[in-house]
Amino acid sequence: MEINAFAFGITNLSEIERTEYRGETGMAYWRTQFFGQKPNQIRVRMVEYTPGYVADHWCQKGHVLLCIEGQLETQLEDGRKFVLNAGMSYQVGDNAEPHKSSTTTGAKLFIVD
Repeated sequence: MEINAFAFGITNLSEIERTEYRGETGMAYWRTQFFGQKPNQIRVRMVEYTPGYVADHWCQKGHVLLCIEGQLETQLEDGRKFVLNAGMSYQVGDNAEPHKSSTTTGAKLFIVD
């Protein structure tokens, strides 16, 4: 992630219309704001996963992710698994380690990528 110069701003993510994404099971709801210019645009998201959500793909994108509520399970393509509870975060670079998210209880996340 390269953070190029852009003006100071405040974002109220609760005022941003949410978009729905169906997982292998369950739903993901994103509230997304973009900052800066392409190709170095930064995406900031509040993401909510319903209980029983399982992603339908292996993600190669780098993220800084903070679990705000619930519990998130993240599996790496090599088989390792990690559990994040509220207040925990993970960081991964672009194309570093493919990962896939799921949750049995539901989760609310803040993600920058």
